Amino acid sequence: MENIKALKYGDKVAIVSLSSGILGEKFVSHELELGTKRLKGLGLEPIFMDNSLKGLEYLDKHPEARAADLKQAFADNKVRAIISAIGGNDSYKLIPYLAGDEEFKNLVRQNPKIFTGYSDTTTIHILLNSLGLNTFYGPAFITDFAEFEEDMLPYTKAAVKYFFEPKVPYEIKSSNVWYEERTDFSPTAVGTKRISHTETKGYEIVCGSGKAKGELFGGCIEIISRLTGYKNLSDEEHENLKQILKDYPIMPEPKWFKNKILFLETSNEKPSPEEFKAMLLSLKTYGIFDNISGLLFGKPMDETYYAEYKTILSEMLECYNFPVMCNLNFGHSFPRMVLPYGAEIELDTKNKTLTLLNSSIKN
Repeated sequence: MENIKALKYGDKVAIVSLSSGILGEKFVSHELELGTKRLKGLGLEPIFMDNSLKGLEYLDKHPEARAADLKQAFADNKVRAIISAIGGNDSYKLIPYLAGDEEFKNLVRQNPKIFTGYSDTTTIHILLNSLGLNTFYGPAFITDFAEFEEDMLPYTKAAVKYFFEPKVPYEIKSSNVWYEERTDFSPTAVGTKRISHTETKGYEIVCGSGKAKGELFGGCIEIISRLTGYKNLSDEEHENLKQILKDYPIMPEPKWFKNKILFLETSNEKPSPEEFKAMLLSLKTYGIFDNISGLLFGKPMDETYYAEYKTILSEMLECYNFPVMCNLNFGHSFPRMVLPYGAEIELDTKNKTLTLLNSSIKN
């Protein structure tokens, strides 16, 4: 597959609603306007795929329409990047319409482009990576480009520059501030600041020592554990997913994880420590931890269960011969970094540094 081209002024970027259809609802029209304005401010031309604004009810009932939008974005040679609108809970329903479509698979291979998003979008990341495309676990349209403050959060905005100037080697540093999630998303909240806190911990080493190198792979633990057999859906949905994965096995086999650096984070649902432990156990049983060379764990939203998660990670993973670093700014924490799937990264426990060594984006 060809290298992905870096963004430049005037490029078109496609917005897709692959899970929740909330972007099409009137009560978020102020966020639609704000996100559009921000992308234009970066010199980009946002375009919305045909079904992306059809709302919650329609897109909930029509996963094939969501899949069609992703196909439309890859088919358009003028589109240089694809941005997920937001997460949700059922993007797995798109798998048959994408992994089972030879035309779509050829489009992805022939037209590689930047794809960014997080949360439930993890499923789509994994699917696209199975087709050979290195995607990016990073900002989404509603949560990042439509940030209510006067501008995007500075750390997140700086991270987005990676799509324009992919310089390597590059040290990904911890943000010196973190933010709580908002409780008011109404139009009256536009222009208000988030509650912020000075970062006092930085990157923390949970267990392990030395340096580890490997290619990045991961996502939201609720989604990855689901793909390894953990049940966090209804009985009917769980059985449906099992059949989909049997027909379209997008999740890599355990041995594929050899020498990978796995990154994991928890969602805005803030799973209990008991749930978190059960999800880690699912990954352990699947065989992932027998193969990886290191693990990166994101700061939980609002630092909920921070200490509990850290203890569980230590108890479950200290027996393995790889380092574990936590408190990273990705996923559901604010602000957000960009983690490029497939890129080689170095984790240094002594200096508590994280260095990106190469990139699939080329100028």
